[in-house]
Amino acid sequence: MTLQAQRPSRRKGASRAPLIVAVLGVALVAAMAYDTRIVTIGGEHDVQAEVFSPETFGASAFPEIRESVEARAVDAAQLSSELAADKAAATEKYGVSGGTGPVFPVTFTGMVGEGKSGVYKVSVPGMPAETTVRVQTGPAINGTDLRDATGTIAFGQFKNQIEYQNAGAAINDQMKKDVLAGIDNTALTGKTITVTGVFRLVNPKNWMVTPVAMSVQ
Repeated sequence: MTLQAQRPSRRKGASRAPLIVAVLGVALVAAMAYDTRIVTIGGEHDVQAEVFSPETFGASAFPEIRESVEARAVDAAQLSSELAADKAAATEKYGVSGGTGPVFPVTFTGMVGEGKSGVYKVSVPGMPAETTVRVQTGPAINGTDLRDATGTIAFGQFKNQIEYQNAGAAINDQMKKDVLAGIDNTALTGKTITVTGVFRLVNPKNWMVTPVAMSVQ
């Protein structure tokens, strides 16, 4: 009797296993590609686009603030006279409420006196002798008078107090770039300057003006 060796039979399932794995792999890659969103920097779905940028805000906001202040600015002597006559009426007419006191737009030409840390007294014709007018020229620009000068920038526009404060500082920084960068504030004493700016009325006899426009004669 002749014995014939029998070949081991292959299971059909075993021969299909690699093919199934390959198909599943292709399907998985396709599903991942379908579910993947390509995000461009600054695009609609860019998370970074939602992060508050003080620099961007300041660059955008300051030109609008400057335009508003220049359009509404009141001669300093006239404003002083109206405030002395009827503070409430003058505030209603010219001021913008906010913070520790209303913010007024003002313009004047005067002789620069002595200064310290970039803050100079200015002798303005027509102003009462007991009223001091000062202008801050940097390098430090303090306060949020520019931010509050129009009444259109409010705390509710920001996530928190830090963003709100940073917005004010960024507007001040942009003003320095646009207005004060070309002015030598170490040699102003004795010169005549023309200023348009804003001040917050806390002490009626002491005005600290933050400029939106300034020229040296």
